[in-house]
Amino acid sequence: MKKIALLVILVFSAYAYVDKNAASIPMSLTNPASALSALSDAFNNKTSNIQVEGIGVVVHLFPDDRKGSKHQKFILKLSSGQTVLISHNISLAARINSLKKGDMVNFYGEYKWNPKGGVVHWTHRDPTGKHRDGWLKHNGLIFQ
Repeated sequence: MKKIALLVILVFSAYAYVDKNAASIPMSLTNPASALSALSDAFNNKTSNIQVEGIGVVVHLFPDDRKGSKHQKFILKLSSGQTVLISHNISLAARINSLKKGDMVNFYGEYKWNPKGGVVHWTHRDPTGKHRDGWLKHNGLIFQ
């Protein structure tokens, strides 16, 4: 009985470790249509605080936000036509210095609804380990 209990604890611990750290390993867009649908649904249903993944083209670059935690901000246009603001915390993650209009960017982060298309933030690792890690991918490089 003790062996079974120990085995259950080990399996549960391994599952918890993998689940907690899964987002720190950049994912690929295995099903872009599904990712696009999730973002579209979140926008249409005014849903916030959900993890989303997608890809878009940079259509606007903002100056870095230097108030409080520094953020690199830019707007991506998705293939659906929806736009989303990316707010990338450059106090915790590397800035994408080479980013320009027309570039493709993959993203994984937390979506917050707004009437203009929404915001994706938490595109970085969480130093406290309490939030799922996010990331940006540009020109084959991961920024998190």
